[in-house]
Amino acid sequence: MKKPVLTHREAGFALVNAIFLLVVLAFLGVVMVTLSGVQSRTPVFALQGARAYHAARSGIEWGIAKVPACNGSADNSGFTVAVTCTTIPASGIYVISSTATQGSYGSIDFVSRTVQAKVTGP
Repeated sequence: MKKPVLTHREAGFALVNAIFLLVVLAFLGVVMVTLSGVQSRTPVFALQGARAYHAARSGIEWGIAKVPACNGSADNSGFTVAVTCTTIPASGIYVISSTATQGSYGSIDFVSRTVQAKVTGP
């Protein structure tokens, strides 16, 4: 029996399939490595968010203790905490806002939490 003769167009078909398969496998490898990195960083980001929340809560507690003069900022466990206090006119109610931040905005390690509370003054 005679072997079928391959034309010029049929001869490179296996090479195209092999290159396509290599590109797809390389893409899947990159995706898996990226997802692995995201999974390892997620708990760290959640922990930093919780720490920022509690630093902001400590700012609220400080502001409540200092009413009516409760504007200020402090450094608390690596977080910069800014506390502002405003008065609702003719009501004796103070709105205290505390923002805890760490890192610079736009960087991967930036975290910020804001907490507000309303209290009646002395």
